[in-house]
Amino acid sequence: MIKDALLKVIFIPLLGIGLPIIAGIITYEHYSVPEIIAANLFFILSSFTIWGGCNWIHVKLRPLYAPVSKLFTRVAAICFVSALYGASIGGLAAFVWIKISSEVFSWTSLYKFIAVCVASVIVFTLVYEILFLNKERELDDKIVDQLDRERSQAELQALTNEMDPHFIFNSLNTLNHLILNDPKQAHLFNNKLAQVYKYFLINKNRELIPFKDEMEFIDNYFFLLQIRHEGKLQLQVELNEEARRTMIPPCALQVLVENAIKHNEFSEDKPLFIKISMNGQYIRVSNNAKPKSYSVTSTGIGLKNLSARYRIICKKNIVIENARDNFTVKLPLIT
Repeated sequence: MIKDALLKVIFIPLLGIGLPIIAGIITYEHYSVPEIIAANLFFILSSFTIWGGCNWIHVKLRPLYAPVSKLFTRVAAICFVSALYGASIGGLAAFVWIKISSEVFSWTSLYKFIAVCVASVIVFTLVYEILFLNKERELDDKIVDQLDRERSQAELQALTNEMDPHFIFNSLNTLNHLILNDPKQAHLFNNKLAQVYKYFLINKNRELIPFKDEMEFIDNYFFLLQIRHEGKLQLQVELNEEARRTMIPPCALQVLVENAIKHNEFSEDKPLFIKISMNGQYIRVSNNAKPKSYSVTSTGIGLKNLSARYRIICKKNIVIENARDNFTVKLPLIT
């Protein structure tokens, strides 16, 4: 519903007093002050009746013309019905006034009053339709945002469910190897693995977290990756003071790091080099690109989900730069 209390308070009395003056159906010189007040109250009541009736028409007709796809047809229909109602009530009020007052009957004055009533009804009908359509659009935007948010959460959950079995399987294999060959390193690996899963559990339903928390998580996550890939990965971090005030969706960096590992070939001689840096607008995550020669099984959920989350949270898009020797994803800063 459109909140029109202020419009009613201002314009119903204004129209009730102004329209008879414009139409010239009240000759003020012929009446005393009490009679003028009574006349104005009569036309204010008429104005209220027209306003209230048109509101009722809008409410009742809206469900009927909602299926009509053409906006002009819908607005023209409600303007026509409202104008017809306004002309009927306005003409009746003017006729009654001329009969009970000292005015000389004139068809010209009567038609003029009906015309100004119709014009006013059409103007305010258009105003109401603009307000209603704007409110309807805002509601639609909220619904779309909510659906996007729910879809994004569902995709994130699907991504987490997809990632967890692979990650824990590989991590447990690595841990098993370390237990047999390097118990001290196995203990450290187990602690880091526990921290990584604690992060998943705490933050999986959060929209934003402090950037420093994500970086602590990446430190633990990258430690596990380095052990698993036997030092074939390198991570460089270049941050500034702005990092302390920055927020980020949970697992945003992890998605990009995992994406780089999944799609690129690397070895001890040619390690995968991942760099996380920051400037005034973006968090940049880049890696040297050497795509795998064979096709990689991927759902494509990761980057799509990350992009959707940024659009929902800050109305901005992530930027993907895919050069021949370098792949970069730029995440908008959220402070």
